[in-house]
Amino acid sequence: MKKKGILNSDISAVLSYMGHTDRICIGDCGLPVPEGPERIDLAVKFGLPSFMEVLKAVGDDMKIEKVVLAEEIKEKSQDLLEEVTEYLKENGLEGNRIEFVPHSDLKLMTKECKAVIRTGETTPYANIILQSGCIF
Repeated sequence: MKKKGILNSDISAVLSYMGHTDRICIGDCGLPVPEGPERIDLAVKFGLPSFMEVLKAVGDDMKIEKVVLAEEIKEKSQDLLEEVTEYLKENGLEGNRIEFVPHSDLKLMTKECKAVIRTGETTPYANIILQSGCIF
């Protein structure tokens, strides 16, 4: 039995087989999951688990070199954007390592992700793509 890190076996497995520049998406409960990436649906009910809880758990267990967020989060979910950017800043990610794209493009980008993790989050545009860095 694991002592720390991600306990969810599906998320743990995806993180363990990811290589440099591979991507994983964490999204709200309404994010469509295309054919291809593994679907990991954590949603229990609206709001549970929250986007930030899952982002922090996954982010603390992987090396992130870049993130992609929807451009619309800047206008529609400013409080969540502040939380996300503060967390990323605390973990050495800021500036040009945060990319903003139209939400329609972000949804298309999920096709190239190893997995899409859906949370119970209902905040608009609570979706992020994390690009794996190299740990050595």
